[in-house]
Amino acid sequence: MQNRNLKALICKIILFYSIFYGAMKIIAVLFQDAWPLPNLILAIPFVIFAIIGGFMLKHDSYSWVYVAAGVIIISIVRYYEIQWMQQLHEYFS
Repeated sequence: MQNRNLKALICKIILFYSIFYGAMKIIAVLFQDAWPLPNLILAIPFVIFAIIGGFMLKHDSYSWVYVAAGVIIISIVRYYEIQWMQQLHEYFS
């Protein structure tokens, strides 16, 4: 029982973080004149995690694969975010 609660908790944290990150990127583009295309491209993995997490929450079934992928992808994107943002901006400019 404890293992299921931990898995559900981490899945919900990834879900809400993904929603928050996506919302912050949209707000930055709309109200702070951030680069639109690089910000929206970097938000794609978070949107995917939010959609998958929403389905998992709706069906009340959680997966360790989602947890592992979420932690790894979120960590990588956040670590390289500034570099990728600049590279994408230069590529699309």
